[in-house]
Amino acid sequence: MNLRLIGIGAGVLIILSLPLAGAIAGPDFAGQDDGKGGGLLSTLGLSDPPRTGSAPPSGPAAAPGREGPGPAEQPRTDSRCGPELSSPHGVEAQTCVLVGEGLTWGRSYYRNTSGRALDAVLTVMGPAGRTVQIRCAVGAGDEPGLCETPREASAGTPESYSAVAEFAVPDDEGDLLLRSESNSPAPSDG
Repeated sequence: MNLRLIGIGAGVLIILSLPLAGAIAGPDFAGQDDGKGGGLLSTLGLSDPPRTGSAPPSGPAAAPGREGPGPAEQPRTDSRCGPELSSPHGVEAQTCVLVGEGLTWGRSYYRNTSGRALDAVLTVMGPAGRTVQIRCAVGAGDEPGLCETPREASAGTPESYSAVAEFAVPDDEGDLLLRSESNSPAPSDG
């Protein structure tokens, strides 16, 4: 085989996997741990627009705790994610439960290389039988995407919530291709 072609292919695979790795690792600056300050969301152009505050003061930078140059500090969002999984059918996903500002929601990061459009159903289960579910269309292609439930008022501890994303063929067969959970243990190699 042509070694140059193999090298280019390996480089493309690494470049395509970086946005997903960045989304999993999260942003790398203080106060921005809400999954919107960097990583996959920024790559996809899905992050919220920057919040506007008062005009920055003129002259030297503001003291800590005041408005000033640089990004506005975002409220803290905690996440609990299961392992990154992939199926032999060409679907990769990682599912998380997110908690912030008294709200809880589910999010699944995915990549669909199966060559056909799929359906995803993301369900967040909470204490006292509380359940929120959303269906997401997953287009055919290699672009990373995400499916997210609406944010609901938190009830109980973050550990009392779990999320499950199921990726299936959208026809009468309904073949399940991948099930990704927020509280699944990492797969073992044995």
